Amino acid sequence: MDFRQRLSEIIEEKRQKLIQVSDEIWSYAEVGFQEDKSAQLLCETLEEEGFSVEKGVGNIKTAFIGSYGSGKPIIAFLGEFDALSGLSQSGGETQHNPVEKNGNGHGCGHNLLGTGSLAAALALRYYMEENNIEGTVRYYGCPGEEIGGGKTFMVREGLFDDVDVALTWHPGTRNSVTSMSTLACYEVYFKFKGKSAHASASPHLGRSALDAVELMNVGVNYLREHIIPEARVHYAVTNSGGISPNVVQAEAEVLYFVRAPRVSQTEEVYQRICDIARGAALMTGTEVEIDFGSALSDVIPNITLERMMHDNFIALGVPQHNDDELQFAEKIRKTLSEADKNFEVKTNKDLEGKALSDLIDPFIPASGIMPGSTDVGDVSWVVPTAQCMTACESLGTALHTWQVVATGTTSIAHKGMLHAGKVMAATAMEVLNRPDIIEKAKAELVERRNGEQYVSPLPKEMKEYTVRIY
Repeated sequence: MDFRQRLSEIIEEKRQKLIQVSDEIWSYAEVGFQEDKSAQLLCETLEEEGFSVEKGVGNIKTAFIGSYGSGKPIIAFLGEFDALSGLSQSGGETQHNPVEKNGNGHGCGHNLLGTGSLAAALALRYYMEENNIEGTVRYYGCPGEEIGGGKTFMVREGLFDDVDVALTWHPGTRNSVTSMSTLACYEVYFKFKGKSAHASASPHLGRSALDAVELMNVGVNYLREHIIPEARVHYAVTNSGGISPNVVQAEAEVLYFVRAPRVSQTEEVYQRICDIARGAALMTGTEVEIDFGSALSDVIPNITLERMMHDNFIALGVPQHNDDELQFAEKIRKTLSEADKNFEVKTNKDLEGKALSDLIDPFIPASGIMPGSTDVGDVSWVVPTAQCMTACESLGTALHTWQVVATGTTSIAHKGMLHAGKVMAATAMEVLNRPDIIEKAKAELVERRNGEQYVSPLPKEMKEYTVRIY
């Protein structure tokens, strides 16, 4: 029997259990570094399937590693399970209908991501046992991808130092193997402190922290013209200082994400933004505290592993969808803007008129920079890493939307999740069968680093991520 067929059979045998895990994580909808129930469920499932589990790794309570086997090579599957705030939505519905006002929701499909990687780990574990194959399978439970970057902390603690290959995936609208870099990212809080006063009777006695935030934002917006075009800077005011206009705001805070293709470029933009913040404080007679939240490195593609993953994807094909699934996808598409619906067609004319992708995109090695960020980047700097995407959403659906949450409990999403597990498991098995691939992938990583060594983008004094609840 072909190894891909047997790995697929194992995942199908575990199908209902895996779907239940995914749907439970979807229902928990826990945001980054607060994924207590989600992490516990994944740990219990791993233990039930014969993995030893180490909890609380990397100084993070919801981070863990499940291991099976011993010795080399060591294959890592990366799992994520954090939700997004403000994206609560009923599952399986085609209209916006929050379960809880301002509640959380899995708008990036990490309930699927974590479970799809689990499926791959289980399939490889049982196949290795059945065929007396030596090596170690690890499932890395990685918290806070959306904000905080759990993997960055885990890499800094050396948890990936002995890993030979890392594999992961992401739910999306297409079937493809990703071969792109991403933007490095800093998450930074700027906290201004002033002095309160009656805004009408004695405004001259007040020093407005909110004025400082506004002036900082204006200054940064002028900065945009004078930074590299690939950089991205965006912000959210997390504390406006109160809701009373007749009180001069004594405190205010703004959160910035600063992104650029490399960490060194991100650092340069960040330092200029810090100068603007200090200038805003000077202009308003306030004080500013700069609180570094987290940081992510850029992704280094690994064409050696990606080609192998693409070949396995082609061999396995894509999931087939029934009429009910296609009708659901069409209804979701009716809620999208014309620009969203047309975007997929612009990049692949063969998708025209379809609600769900039934194609595998051509593999285009090192195809540029995706203008997003992920803590997978930090893993990719120390371990050869490959990622795929499977169609779990209607064509045109953007991530971080209620439509993703609504689709996350449907059979469309479940099929994509399980198929991703099959692709990753097959890729891992071929790596085990071909030790030369590991050496080639490692040599490519050294070449792509071009003489640079990994340096954690986190400040040395920063020991753990601080959870902020607003």
